[in-house]
Amino acid sequence: MLNFDFSKVYVLEDDFVKLRPLQMNDIEHLLDIANEPGIWDYSFIKGDGEERLTAYIKTAITNRKAKKEYPFIVYDKIKDQYAGSTRYCEISSILSAIRLGYTWYGSAFRGTGLNKHCKYLLFEFAFETMGAQRIGLGSYVENKVSIAAMQSVGCEQEGVLRGVFPAINGEGRTDGVLLSILKDEWLAEEKAKLKAKFKV
Repeated sequence: MLNFDFSKVYVLEDDFVKLRPLQMNDIEHLLDIANEPGIWDYSFIKGDGEERLTAYIKTAITNRKAKKEYPFIVYDKIKDQYAGSTRYCEISSILSAIRLGYTWYGSAFRGTGLNKHCKYLLFEFAFETMGAQRIGLGSYVENKVSIAAMQSVGCEQEGVLRGVFPAINGEGRTDGVLLSILKDEWLAEEKAKLKAKFKV
């Protein structure tokens, strides 16, 4: 069983990044990033524009109240700017498993090491505080950059869901790639390997 209270304010941070619960007034912090070209190419739920971003954040907060998800806003301490958003989702206390998804960062924050710091904090909290045994992740099969990023933080590809997403071009369907990381893997070696990749 997971040790997790959806009503609590969980703040995850290190010297590089801070993750805190997403709030409605974070629209002002995220709107410019949400309007960047390409942010929503690999998402079937769009958040560009004030109206759609408002709905996006409202749904995330509603799902937190329903004990389904726990969304975060990401703050880059080095750049002193908000960088994007991510969340725990498909949280199953019975299975001691969660999924990590809905992750997006502005272009200025990609390739800076921010994602590795975020994943480290999220994995560490999920496995060592929540008591999760498994974290699942996923991506459109065409999103090679995202798949490579997940593999670089210790995730293993484990399968493909055929035709699970609407195709990027709006015509037909496309596949989803499933990845995961397990608590035993994290504690045995992946935690140390990920920390060793942090940029000094």
